[in-house]
Amino acid sequence: MTADATAPLAGVRVIDCSLLSPGATAAHLADLGAEVIKVEAPGGDYVRSLTWPIIEGDSLLHHHVSRGKRSLTLDLRTESGVAVFRDLVRRADVVIEAMRPGALARRGLGYEELRLIRPELVFCALSGYGMTGPYKDAPAHGVAFDSWAGLVKPGVDAEGFCFIPEHPSIGMHAGPLIAALSICAALLRARATGTGAFLELGQSDAAAYMDWLRIETWKAYERPQSEVTGNQTDDYVRRAPGTAGMEKGVRYQYYASRDGHILFMASEQEFWKNFCTGVGRLDLFERWPGKRYGDHATGNRELQAILRDIFATRTTQDWMAFAVQWNTAIAPLNTPRTIAADPHFQARFPWLPASEHVADMLPFPVHFVGEALPPPAPAPRAGQHNDSVLRELLGYSEEQLAALRQSGALG
Repeated sequence: MTADATAPLAGVRVIDCSLLSPGATAAHLADLGAEVIKVEAPGGDYVRSLTWPIIEGDSLLHHHVSRGKRSLTLDLRTESGVAVFRDLVRRADVVIEAMRPGALARRGLGYEELRLIRPELVFCALSGYGMTGPYKDAPAHGVAFDSWAGLVKPGVDAEGFCFIPEHPSIGMHAGPLIAALSICAALLRARATGTGAFLELGQSDAAAYMDWLRIETWKAYERPQSEVTGNQTDDYVRRAPGTAGMEKGVRYQYYASRDGHILFMASEQEFWKNFCTGVGRLDLFERWPGKRYGDHATGNRELQAILRDIFATRTTQDWMAFAVQWNTAIAPLNTPRTIAADPHFQARFPWLPASEHVADMLPFPVHFVGEALPPPAPAPRAGQHNDSVLRELLGYSEEQLAALRQSGALG
């Protein structure tokens, strides 16, 4: 894999010791041009066979979170495997430990040991529940972080059994994003001062942090009504946090279009007036002008029925054209299955094609205006780059390689 010297993180070398979805931390850095070496046990990370779908023998999860990486298999239970890891760190900027807390430290490869080798090293530990607290040693993945953070509620079927409902996974995606952001910040400091950092984050922490508005609202409501009230448009009555308080909204609500659904968001008076003018119903604005900001016309069933009939007369794309023409806030309601057909999605997300990456995948979403990020290499096979990393990066001789194979360090 040839590095692109113009990429934002060109010249940054990352040693990635991750299992499963937290591998996305290093994938984000690889998308931005960092050189990422995935160090995995002989036989490989079982991310390749976990979850679905399986594409050409490996999971989509592996294809996505391991893209742009090189794979080096090392048995860190062996002295020679530990020695190779230390040699890698001498030439690295970042080490990512995304597994149970302290996994590397138990092999003598924790931050305190590695900083002696590389003082400016940025060491990031991403785990399920973090390195402190009563749950720190509890095994967990996937839905656990969203459940802990209160982001998903159990469904109940006709027989009374609980089940996990369909929902977007927040913790397992937000954790790697926040970790990657923090790594970049620590790298800037390390480059400027020569001082490294030990970053520590739980995927559960990230899930809760992404829902800060609801959590902080409930905390605020513990204070007396004289200090914390609701919104002016609700006559200062305390409403449930976030979207939970929008069930009875009318000017901020879902409506069925002729071929799907849209989200109507005319809570600002300007947007509301523009909408009414555009559909030839200025009488609705004159009758229910509302307040200037944040007015959802909550509980106005008469208006809701009128709007229901209006929105049913046009297609979703007709309403999107209307929104642009009349400067009023309307959004389409897509699903993960249908969003690829949305014209705005098509304009913003050029697929990384399966012909080059085994699976069709979304690119990194940030656009560097006037330039293009280099496309990541396909996800590697376990140990695919053993020889190139050991020979080219570490400068090992054929005799050293033979000795490593003989010791079992490479599997």
